[in-house]
Amino acid sequence: MKIDEQVTLLMQGTEYGDDELKQTMTEELRQRLKEAEKDKRKLKIYCGYDPTKADLHLGHTITMRKLRQFQDLGHEVNFVIGNYTTLIGDPSDHDKLRPQLTEQVIEANARTYAEQAFRILDPQKTNIRYNAEWLSKLTLADLIRIGSNFTIQQFLTRDNFKLRWEKGDAVYLHETFYALMQGYDAFALKADVQVGGTEQLFNIVTAARKVMTYLGERPNIAILMGILPGTDGVVRMSKSLGNYIPINTDANDMYGKMMSIPDFAMPIYFKLVTRWSPLEVQQNEREMQLGTLHPRDAKMKLAFEVTSSFWGDKEAEKAQDQFVKTFQKRDIPDDIPGYEMKKDQTVLDVLCDAHLVSSKSEGRRIIEQNGVKLDGKVLTNASDLLPKEGILQVGKRHFLKLK
Repeated sequence: MKIDEQVTLLMQGTEYGDDELKQTMTEELRQRLKEAEKDKRKLKIYCGYDPTKADLHLGHTITMRKLRQFQDLGHEVNFVIGNYTTLIGDPSDHDKLRPQLTEQVIEANARTYAEQAFRILDPQKTNIRYNAEWLSKLTLADLIRIGSNFTIQQFLTRDNFKLRWEKGDAVYLHETFYALMQGYDAFALKADVQVGGTEQLFNIVTAARKVMTYLGERPNIAILMGILPGTDGVVRMSKSLGNYIPINTDANDMYGKMMSIPDFAMPIYFKLVTRWSPLEVQQNEREMQLGTLHPRDAKMKLAFEVTSSFWGDKEAEKAQDQFVKTFQKRDIPDDIPGYEMKKDQTVLDVLCDAHLVSSKSEGRRIIEQNGVKLDGKVLTNASDLLPKEGILQVGKRHFLKLK
């Protein structure tokens, strides 16, 4: 792939909120790629992930997909688990103080991150690093020297801090350390490129580049990815809002949730969560605009691509067949897993024991929303005993044959 083609691919889906800044980052990336090709060296790419939760959703994979593109082009990828930065919590996209997690919770969450990331990244080409490795060695004197590069005004002009300040809500001193620590991550790794979301603009463009320059390293290049809307197509994908597509699910559920996104949201999904090249993205968008590709067919194509990227073509084909049979033909699928009921099991017991829900609270919520049916009849009480054998349906996509 020629350098210009690489730049087009790597800048796909990026957003900076400023055309001049985007052009600057584009040109720096082009120049760094040329130098790497000439010197026959790999660029050092990194992205940090703070293990604040155990499970990731599709929105978290945007940066991983970009890391994979760099891997496929032959560069060195560092997947940094922020077990030290998580002690603070990134305030970038929050309008209130993040809760501080214990080291035990952070460690438990971190164990699941790499496993989930390897559904996208090549494990043979990925360096898993923990930033406690270098951040834990910083002294107070080091922090003072690094902090001397920044003013309080720079932090208070950030939208999230400014909003809290104006509302009279507390902005804690330790929150300002986060950007410095992330900047030191980039320095410690001698990173050429740092990948992050648009909310990382200050942390990467302002803080990391300044810290690296101050400490004698060439500043890294910021690849800032756009934000993925949830299944509502409007609000940022979030587990707390319920508009998310989890990674730790099955192919049927992933395919079905992909089919639930609105038509107008498809172009941003094309760019952020598929393996499609810029030309393929443009072709799909153009065919939709011309009317030669029906929105339903485009969405099925998108759902198959995303599901296949996690579960493979075979499972994606099964998921697509089940979706067509269940929803387009309004039928119940033939291949329904069986479940041997135990004595005195409640509706909630079965949902949890069959792993149809991730927790009892989720099970109760689905039942309260009339999302559980037995042979088509809605079950409204979580503590009721299951009355008979039959087909248990949970949500729109999960079926269980009770025996």
